[in-house]
Amino acid sequence: MTDTTAASRRNFLGFLAGSPLLMAAGLDRHVLKDLTGSNARRTAAALTEAQKAMQDASLISKASQALNVFDFEPVAKKNVPVAHWAYMATGTDDDATIKANREGFDRWSLKPRRLVDVSKIDASVTLYGHKYPTPIVINPVGSQKAFHPEGELAVARAAKAKNHLQVLSTVATTSIEDIIAARGGTAWFQLYHQTDWALTKQMVQRAEKAGAAAVVFTVDLNGGSNRETMIRGARADTRTCTNCHAGGAPIPGMQGVSDRDNRRKPNLVGYRDDPPIPEVGTPTWEFIDRLKQTVTTMKVMVKGIVTQEDAELAVARGVDGLFVSNHGGRAENSLRATITSLPEVIAGTQGRITVVCDGGFRRGTDVFKAMALGANSAGIGRPYIWGLGAFGQEGVEMVLQLLRKEFELVMKQMGTVNIAAIDRRYITPRV
Repeated sequence: MTDTTAASRRNFLGFLAGSPLLMAAGLDRHVLKDLTGSNARRTAAALTEAQKAMQDASLISKASQALNVFDFEPVAKKNVPVAHWAYMATGTDDDATIKANREGFDRWSLKPRRLVDVSKIDASVTLYGHKYPTPIVINPVGSQKAFHPEGELAVARAAKAKNHLQVLSTVATTSIEDIIAARGGTAWFQLYHQTDWALTKQMVQRAEKAGAAAVVFTVDLNGGSNRETMIRGARADTRTCTNCHAGGAPIPGMQGVSDRDNRRKPNLVGYRDDPPIPEVGTPTWEFIDRLKQTVTTMKVMVKGIVTQEDAELAVARGVDGLFVSNHGGRAENSLRATITSLPEVIAGTQGRITVVCDGGFRRGTDVFKAMALGANSAGIGRPYIWGLGAFGQEGVEMVLQLLRKEFELVMKQMGTVNIAAIDRRYITPRV
């Protein structure tokens, strides 16, 4: 290195060391001093740390700084262990259906109406006798203590603060009783198929006794799924986590819903040792009949319906509601967005039962489009987990607040003063 080059480099590093951005990023004075020092190794190390700090400085440092839900994602990714992040972020195969879910919303354009008095709007919905100020539902996501120590409890408190409906996963790291207590009101309980009908009955009746208003039977994973991103993330995580995972491998959710290692899954333990009633094969519509006729008086919903044919069968079987869902792209790699599936499911139900749509919802415009296509509510998953992983309860609350603000803004822009006013007149296929 020539003397002129060396001098230029020192001048640049001196300028960099004086950058207010580096100070804002929290670099201490020793790092700043090393940037302009004569020790090449220490200068290189300081430069690496400065580059990282410059990148991190672009992240929001508190929930109130977020402009949209995407602002929480990089903060959560920084906070959450790599295996846990991969468990949440994964789709199936090459994750293409996650992308398809987002792109599906781009196939619809909005048709705003003008000169409507929108000084007051009502975005509330009523679901099975319970009124909520918004149609945005907090969908079930398993193992939430993998993203924040308070897990589902933080989400329940946020749901209480903002008065949202919360749906709890079978494989949650918090019990249904504790969630309903923290929520201060009812929740819905999501059910995965168990191999023992005797256990299923106890599990559903426990949720009903706790105060759940509905059981949401999830059917899109009965054939399994190929979650490559999750497996790659687990391989990259070198921690030993014997407190949570069998064998110590940090793979949340990898044990599925079996009894192999349920130390962190309170909804799967604590039941009577009744004589087992083994299930034969994977569930069919007959399983729904058994739930409704012999187990519970709760509303019975089916999650994972994406066709008109299955929607018609659900209505014929007396199902109370459906989730149009591909498990956030985690079920099958169909490359078909749930917003694309929604119109035909609505055609199959003909408005006779409740329909919630989930999969890729990130904006208020997304929620509006689903409501215009006939959904009664829209479910979110990853966005509130980003908020949870970034800032705990405060992050979840801000995610809910941002989505509600965006949705209500779109309602005003479209000239729709209440939920009943939102229909297909306000959207059109994008050309």
